[in-house]
Amino acid sequence: MFESVLVANRGEIARRIIYTVQRMGLRAIAVYSEADADLPFVREADEAILLGPANPAQSYLDAAKVLEAARVSGAQAVHPGYGFFSENAGFARAVIDAGLTWIGPSPEAIEQMGDKINARNLMEAAGVPVAAGTREPVADLEEAVEAAAGIGYPVMVKTAGGGGGIGMGVAHDEAGLAKAFEQASRAASRFGGTSAILLERFIERARHVEVQILGLADGTVVALGERDCSVQRRHQKVVEETPSPGITQELRERMLAAAVRAGEAVGYLGAGTVECLVDADKQDFVFLEMNTRLQVEHPVTELVTGVDLVEQQLLIAAGEKTAPSVAARGHAIEFRVYAEDPKRFFPGPGKIDVWAEPSGEGVRVDSGYAEGNTVTPFYDPLMAKLCVFGQTRAEALERARVAVADFKVVGPKNNLPFCAELLEHPDFVGGDYDTGLVARMRA
Repeated sequence: MFESVLVANRGEIARRIIYTVQRMGLRAIAVYSEADADLPFVREADEAILLGPANPAQSYLDAAKVLEAARVSGAQAVHPGYGFFSENAGFARAVIDAGLTWIGPSPEAIEQMGDKINARNLMEAAGVPVAAGTREPVADLEEAVEAAAGIGYPVMVKTAGGGGGIGMGVAHDEAGLAKAFEQASRAASRFGGTSAILLERFIERARHVEVQILGLADGTVVALGERDCSVQRRHQKVVEETPSPGITQELRERMLAAAVRAGEAVGYLGAGTVECLVDADKQDFVFLEMNTRLQVEHPVTELVTGVDLVEQQLLIAAGEKTAPSVAARGHAIEFRVYAEDPKRFFPGPGKIDVWAEPSGEGVRVDSGYAEGNTVTPFYDPLMAKLCVFGQTRAEALERARVAVADFKVVGPKNNLPFCAELLEHPDFVGGDYDTGLVARMRA
């Protein structure tokens, strides 16, 4: 086992990783930008190194600065968290070439799964169900129209690279396809690093359900259950829960088995997530994509399994070949607490004048901020993750209502009122919801 870990991230996830690194008796090294100098993760690390200005390109996304920080601090391993360099194969190679341990899958696995077209073709070959769609990048609108005619409307248009729902759009006819194709093309050139576009058959009334996997050092891949991530705004997750209330046990078992095959197909190492779209009416599923990193919503899996996924990442990177002991029980729900307007979901950064986190049985808060800190406009507006656990879903929902009401944030805008509204919505409370729920709530 290495003795020191540089956490190449910020805010909530940096703080989360630092906690486990130190709990395991290892040294945690943080890197930070000028805008983040006063955040808790900087103070709580054993050592913290300033990277540069607030602009991510001059700090968190400057590979040379991050690697230099690892060198001067004597770090032996690098944990990327999520976002930033977490799914960057080039950075993973640079870490390995510098003689450090990369806490994540191989650069080759990151590359294979980072291109959504390549990923869906690889998964299809491995026997994982995929939606009808394009096997090669769509070059232009004319080609897209032809492909859509073969697939059948409605179609989902998305970029081959990138993540987080950026650039995704649904087309119900040729006019809608032209608009969605232009939107995806702009997003691809801006965020994805590739201009490639792909089309897939769009599933009406779909649920977004993902499977947490762990790839061990001996090549074994295990599945640690699923998470339902169907509560989304602009194709981006807001609330996640496990187990999913919308799938049967038979479908669950098929999804877990498929996720294991997906991990085996790329020789996956460490924590990863196989994302699927579930047809709620037909109780069937198709592969969506694979995230080669720790997910934002990993705490709900930890709450029901008793497994510390960050600890598993560290152990596996150090050569661990034994699967963790899992005793799955109960129900867990996570609410992403964003600095954003609860009606239109636009970012609303600002200084935090009051920050009072809820507590009590079954309540966990993973936060990146404290009272007196400022949420700046330079990064994702996620402030904290409010997680609740109960022996039943009903108990988890009741604890969530109390915890949301007890969470006090004054200063920046926040979406806690939306969370409270969701907890009273009959579709969510009944578990019969899909990815269109938030849009219907705001229609």
